[in-house]
Amino acid sequence: MKRAASLILAGLICLAATGQTKPSPSEVTVAKDGSGDFTTIQEAVNALRSFRPEGRAVIRVRNGVYEEKVVIPAHKTDISLIGESRDSTILIWHDHANMPDGKGSTIGTFESYTLKVEGPGFICEDMTIVNDAMTYNNPRWQITRKDVYNLGQAVAVHIDADRVVFRNCALKGFQDTLFTGNPEGRELFDNCWIEGTVDFIFGPATVWFRQCHLHALSDGYYTAASTPEGRFGYIFDACTFTAAEGISKLWLGRPWRPFAQVVLKDCLIDAPVDPLGWNDWGDPATHKTARFWEYSCSGKGAGRSGRAAWSKRISNGRARKITQEKVFTRPADKWETYR
Repeated sequence: MKRAASLILAGLICLAATGQTKPSPSEVTVAKDGSGDFTTIQEAVNALRSFRPEGRAVIRVRNGVYEEKVVIPAHKTDISLIGESRDSTILIWHDHANMPDGKGSTIGTFESYTLKVEGPGFICEDMTIVNDAMTYNNPRWQITRKDVYNLGQAVAVHIDADRVVFRNCALKGFQDTLFTGNPEGRELFDNCWIEGTVDFIFGPATVWFRQCHLHALSDGYYTAASTPEGRFGYIFDACTFTAAEGISKLWLGRPWRPFAQVVLKDCLIDAPVDPLGWNDWGDPATHKTARFWEYSCSGKGAGRSGRAAWSKRISNGRARKITQEKVFTRPADKWETYR
């Protein structure tokens, strides 16, 4: 027995010395009922190999409500998170900006997320991601439209990565639903539903929204871009803008930073948007720097006759030059994932 034990120990030492360990899986399944490899999404993320030279890893998530706060760390690259069906595969959490952080302050907007993506090359498909802080604390919010609990911003998805894709997903929150937080980041949202209240799509990243549906839950602003100077910002391509019943005052966006860019191409604006269309956030200096452009839009909120003079209806020629390839391609990195 002692000799057998010695041989086993020697074998383990040899494997460790040669780096031969059990390989990390390239595809795993998450299921609430225990029928998969894991019961939570975060466990599945943690199990995958970091910095994957062998290629993409896939996490398949079966239908269910996954009540957890999930982080895709920067070292977990090229992960695909794929739900079984968009409306029945739900990731949900309830944090908001004014929650105490245990250190005498509050967690703030940027820690209120349900899903945070730091790892580049991330793809999410066929899922719903929700921050329900408002209704979690105030179940009558949909009726009253009032925050009676002094809640703050409540982010559903926070993206700090480059080369990120969301396809056929629903992002649901209230104030600040989607934070596109990486100034160097490029993101594609394809056929997604995004809903919220004030500034519910915000940040500095370059983002192409293709055939997405943007739905306002209360008066406010669809976007608050903080685009760096000389970069592309938000491009809404053939998207639809709507609002819940009873809403009367909406703007397409306002500049969070001076060089904010938002482009609407071939969009349906079927919402009670203020005739000005765009708000300057009380800073007239942004009239000279912000780039709020519209092209070939339709719907009751698309009229240009009362638009802010500092916004523009761009020409056919300029509109044709704003393509996904031009927006996403950089000299050192031709990103092909968007095709």
